[in-house]
Amino acid sequence: MDAEQRLAVIQRGVVREMARYGREFTVDGTLVHGPDGTAVALREHPGQGGGHVDLGFVLHLGSAEAPVLWDCTAGLGTTEEEKLDSAVRMWASTTAAAVVEFLERQGRHGDHLQLPALPGWQAVQGPATVFGFRSAQLSGWLGERELLAELAPSLAGELTDERLNGVKLFFGGRAGDEVAEVRVNGTVAHEASRVLGSLDWPRAERFCWARLFVLLAADGQEDAAGRPAEDPLLLPEAYPRAHAPAAAGLVARRRAAIGRWWRARRAGS
Repeated sequence: MDAEQRLAVIQRGVVREMARYGREFTVDGTLVHGPDGTAVALREHPGQGGGHVDLGFVLHLGSAEAPVLWDCTAGLGTTEEEKLDSAVRMWASTTAAAVVEFLERQGRHGDHLQLPALPGWQAVQGPATVFGFRSAQLSGWLGERELLAELAPSLAGELTDERLNGVKLFFGGRAGDEVAEVRVNGTVAHEASRVLGSLDWPRAERFCWARLFVLLAADGQEDAAGRPAEDPLLLPEAYPRAHAPAAAGLVARRRAAIGRWWRARRAGS
């Protein structure tokens, strides 16, 4: 697939998945426009396995006061199209769900939490996606834990935006081949990742992972989606240090582990 074909696959996926939330998006050049000034921008990584893409949820197009919520996502499949489509679905079921809940505030697509360890911040936590072999055990562990509350003390010093921060958690693997990664605004939060890795989530003999996304909004910033300023898409700082050298090892390890799980699944092992 060439760059134009990949872009079309990703954009079709975004339009389809956002429609599941009752939000009509349309393609306009390299952007996918939504209602009330929202949009989704993308940055692709064609040299990293064919299924890796960055998606940025623009809360108010044309406003630098409203942050662009970037998230990197990767998908599984036997073809490049399947991988890209899977990546968009993974983003939609976790990251987009949290953003839509933040915008709508109806309790349909996520939970609203107050965290004593993060005074002055409100959390909107989207659904967790658990995938891999025998996922029920890891799903059960997640259902019994207040995971965000356990990580909150280690996140306090990582909230780089005074208004709104996007936090992604990705962890799992198998015993001896594990990944535990927390990213805040696209940058690996090393202490929070260490804390996540130290928790007693189930380590099985076969691959299984969990992914979830959380928004931390400062008190009084509920209107962050509509504050006027210049176009955030023109600001190179909109996605600071998203792939800094310090994060490269974690990203490569995560991608390699998912690849091994996918090959094992295809082989029927």
